[in-house]
Amino acid sequence: MSPKKIRSQGGGPFARFARRPRQALAPVGGLLLALAFPPYGLWPLAPVGVAALVVAVSGVSARRAAVRGLGFGLAFFGPLLWWLVASIGFLPWLALVLAESAILAATAAALPALLRLRSWLWPLAVALWWTAGEALRGRVPLGGFPWGRLAFSQADSPLLVWARWAGAPAVTFATALVGAVLAALVLNRGRTARLRAAGWLAATSAAALVIPLPDPAGGGPDRATVAIVQGNVPRERTLAEQARVGTVAANHAEATKALADRIRRGELPAPDVVIWPENALDDDPSGDPELGRLVAEAVAAVDRPILVGAILDRPGGGMVNAGQLWHPGTGPGAWYAKRNLVPFGEYIPARGLLGGLGNLQLIPRDFSPGTGATLLTAGQVRMADVICFEVGYDATVREGVRAGANLLVEQTNNATYMRDGSTAETEQQLAMARLRAVEHDRALVVAATSGVSAVIRPDGTVAQRTGQWTQETLTAEVPLRTTVTPANRVGSWPEAAAVAATLALLLGSLLKGHPGRRPRPRPGRPAEVPESVPALTGNTYPTRV
Repeated sequence: MSPKKIRSQGGGPFARFARRPRQALAPVGGLLLALAFPPYGLWPLAPVGVAALVVAVSGVSARRAAVRGLGFGLAFFGPLLWWLVASIGFLPWLALVLAESAILAATAAALPALLRLRSWLWPLAVALWWTAGEALRGRVPLGGFPWGRLAFSQADSPLLVWARWAGAPAVTFATALVGAVLAALVLNRGRTARLRAAGWLAATSAAALVIPLPDPAGGGPDRATVAIVQGNVPRERTLAEQARVGTVAANHAEATKALADRIRRGELPAPDVVIWPENALDDDPSGDPELGRLVAEAVAAVDRPILVGAILDRPGGGMVNAGQLWHPGTGPGAWYAKRNLVPFGEYIPARGLLGGLGNLQLIPRDFSPGTGATLLTAGQVRMADVICFEVGYDATVREGVRAGANLLVEQTNNATYMRDGSTAETEQQLAMARLRAVEHDRALVVAATSGVSAVIRPDGTVAQRTGQWTQETLTAEVPLRTTVTPANRVGSWPEAAAVAATLALLLGSLLKGHPGRRPRPRPGRPAEVPESVPALTGNTYPTRV
């Protein structure tokens, strides 16, 4: 039977899809949003994805909005986080995708009520709602998962400048507002309503273009030379390979000695500090004489402090994933312990039940979280260290800057997530680091075991970067800044304000829409007549103009 005949009889899958095109908008929007993130980096698609979700849930019940929000979340988080399958297996990936999608679905139930607000107000409400939803996802469950925030798709966008003023939440808000305005241009009827929507779009875009990014060359005379060592690791991270911890340390010591030779020949300037990545030492060098010897020889060869990534035995018991500063002559000094541990990566919730599943067997021990920011000082360089996954957490990075850091460092080990040849995880993490540089007006250096290592300027541009699965070193002069940006000052207040405003707008919409609280016409003014949006599905959707 031809599609034309099916449609004429009013049955069949083609006819059902034709009558409900907005149902398909939700997963399509999720896929478009996933493409906005690295490694694809099609950042203009982020607001288009937001717009697709808004149109998909307009004019439906809260329950249907939640279902469509779930479809959007699955289509977004599934591709975005596919790199997890190669490292920890299919089931943990599926569990994380379902958990994140369920949170998005629960919050999407509020969207239809927000879309009943006045036509000039609801785009703003949608942007606040998205920002509030990310605040929730960044905290629950298990300490939250900040991956997939709209802000982290905008490292190459003009909207990145908003990070300097109110951090990642401001970039998310601006991106979501653009998406909501695009939806308003579709949903709102009437010239006045569309002009108001266009006004929001013009204001957001103009502000992003007018506000300058930090000057990468300015900020005072203090500068330092930093060397990054990417020693590389064996690509096949099997259980047997995990046991060969000395291989990784030897690679980094060897690369550092080669760096020292080039410095002695005058090919490179002597650095103020050398950075090794996370897990460059997969054990505690104080308890392993061979590891301790490798680090001491590397420090002596380059005659400069080295920030190593190591697993340290914590005083009083437990192990920490740490960055420890080693000095020439005196050896190990101050260390920073990672605070935001990766569930199913650095510890396993319900280990007795889940610890034997798939690649989770590669994680034989749980780490203990650190308790606060630590300033790591090497001469005039005062470093705030974050380790891998932590770069996604606003407060963790901000606390290091507030402690007095003039340089940001990210130590990371992405090798486990790159075993299938994927570049997604390391590129997504690099985009987060670029936003942090702008947010805090600091240079940021990324040291990775197997790539991508990079030097990022305070304006978020990448000055140098390595390849992947290679042994390389980078040497660069970076500014040492003590700027206090507006984002440093306001801290987490923008997110708190977004949550409070969203709840207030939602409550107002629900009370106004309650049957017992229908608005009465004002004396001398005619009652407002609801209009309907374009008949995308045959439903009508009341919108105030």
